[in-house]
Amino acid sequence: RFPGAHSTHCLSAAFLRCSGAMAAAQADETDVGATVREPLDLIKLSLDERIYVKLRGDRELRGRLHAYDQHLNMVLGDVEETITTVEIDDETYEEIIKTQKRAMPYLFVRGDGVILVSPPLRT
Repeated sequence: RFPGAHSTHCLSAAFLRCSGAMAAAQADETDVGATVREPLDLIKLSLDERIYVKLRGDRELRGRLHAYDQHLNMVLGDVEETITTVEIDDETYEEIIKTQKRAMPYLFVRGDGVILVSPPLRT
């Protein structure tokens, strides 16, 4: 019999216990948000969740995030787009704020137009 066989078994069992403890610790870190190490990790947590996206040109989107990439290109589902325009009345010089809304089942958003991404604002 090889003299170190028993200790090898003990090391393997200790390794498995240690691996299990490490996995539990990582799960605990997930619960407290310690897995967010870079900005896109925050977006990753929003997959399959409703998000709010502010775009250039006074456009806003609310929808479910299905996919994204490192350029912040996104695929949104069940989307509501809001476009806000400000016009000046020629006679009174007052600002007239108009909003248009439209709904779309799916939308591809090009990342270079994205200003902000967050959970949806309560309105």
